[in-house]
Parts: sequence; C-alpha cells; structure tokens
Amino acid sequence: MDIEHHIVKTNGVRLHVVQAGPREGEPVILLHGFPEFWYCWEAQIAFLADQGFRVMAPDQRGYNLSSKPKGIAAYNLDVLVDDLMGLVDAAGREQVYLVAHDWGAGVAWWAARLFPERFKKMVILNGPHGAVMQKHLSNNRSQLLKSWYMFFFQLPWLPEWSLRANNWQGLVRGMEGSSKPSTFSGERLESYRQAWSQPGAMTAMINWYRAVLRVRPNRKAPTQVKVPTLLIWGTEDAFLERELAEPSIALCDEGELVFIEGATHWVHQEAADQVNELIGDFLAG
Repeated sequence: MDIEHHIVKTNGVRLHVVQAGPREGEPVILLHGFPEFWYCWEAQIAFLADQGFRVMAPDQRGYNLSSKPKGIAAYNLDVLVDDLMGLVDAAGREQVYLVAHDWGAGVAWWAARLFPERFKKMVILNGPHGAVMQKHLSNNRSQLLKSWYMFFFQLPWLPEWSLRANNWQGLVRGMEGSSKPSTFSGERLESYRQAWSQPGAMTAMINWYRAVLRVRPNRKAPTQVKVPTLLIWGTEDAFLERELAEPSIALCDEGELVFIEGATHWVHQEAADQVNELIGDFLAG
C-alpha cells in the first residue's frame, strides 16, 4: 500500500493527513480518538484503499504532526468540526463517508447533526451520541466511575506530568490494561510514544477533555441524526458502558448496531478483519 503524507490547511491550522487509494475514489475520512493518531487506522486504511476508496486519515488538531494551538477554547467541539469540514472541502466532493472512533466519534456525531448533507454514510466505533453520553454522566453511576479520568484531566499540569512520567508509563498502562494482550506491541507503542512526545502534544490532547466540560458549543443542532449510521461496539469497553450504544443508534433515522462480543474499546485494532468487513459492507450497501 502506498501511503502519502500531506498537509491540509483548514480553519487556521495545518493538519497532517495520511492519504491512500485511487485519487478518483470516493473519499472516506477516518477520525481517531485519544490518545491515538492516524496510525491506529493502519488496517482500515489498507482495506479501504484496496476497495477503491480515497482514504484520508488526519492527525486531528493537537495530535502528532498537526498544529497544536494554545488555549482550551481552541479545542471546542465547534472548532473541531470546522477542522473536519475543511477536510471535507479538501476532498473535493459534496459528500464523503465518515468513520470515527472514541473522541473522533464525538466530532463525527456533532458534524453529522450540523451538516448532514455533507456525509453519505457514517460508521462509529465505540463512541456514544453526545446527548446519550451527557445523560449517562448525570444519572449512570457506573459510567461516571468509568469516566473518572475526564475529571482528573481538568487539573492543571498534573495530568500531563503523570502520563509523561517514566517514558509514558501512565498512558501505556492505561492502553495495555484496557485492551486484549498484544494489541499494543512494542513497535506500535514506540510509534505512539513518538507522537505523544511532539512539542505541546500532551497538553493539546488533554485540552480536548478540558474544553468539553468548560466551553459549550455555540451552535444548536438537532438531536436526531439524518446520516445513515452504523455503530460498531466492542462489548468489553473499559471506558464506556455497553448501555450507551442502543440509545445512541435509536437517535438515528437510519441506524444499525453491531456488538462485537469480547472486543474492547480498541475494537478496530483487535478485530480489524471483522470491523473492515462490516465497514465495507455498510459503505457499499
């Protein structure tokens, strides 16, 4: 597979975007979550490119080789969606396919609610609809306990220090402890460490969490999602309750939910073949 590295200027920042597949292929944008970067989609990039799609996998703002603007407000959900819409424009089509995981899913849900006409179909992996997440954080004690780190991340400097200590052992333990054995190999983890070590990256990455609790989006969006949506959910997610999945897909006009039993939050890496087949069938169907 030939991978191209591009810089796309959008919304006042420069996003590093990996691209693959035929240039005339229909565009698919892949949005990673925390604490990952484009590399987490390696299996999906190869698969979708082979299927004839033009794949765009950005490092979202604050991550790896993309711009890292200062200040919490720079990571407001409206701003993150504007980054995405710049990528949609850069794809050169009126509509694109969208695939997103974790925090990338948060951006995707909000974008689909605001600009449904720009997305043909959307695939979400282990990421709840924003309204569902908000509700469960207020009345689901189990989800609140699983989300403890969101509140820890509100502290100044201490989260950065604790995750960076001992060659990023805090982040490594969190990823290895919440995934199946060997999901994150030594070589893969070294790539992550390099991404986390980019100047300003860790504060920028954590600022996504600070912004979501401190800076409300200015835009108003319908709760219901018009974009046809496939929600794939690994059932052994250490961070998100299984109970968030069905209410999320219920808010879609055309929605399909698939549970992958035994898979964790990192479902796209642990069950790559199954995830790829589901994505391919949904986009082609």
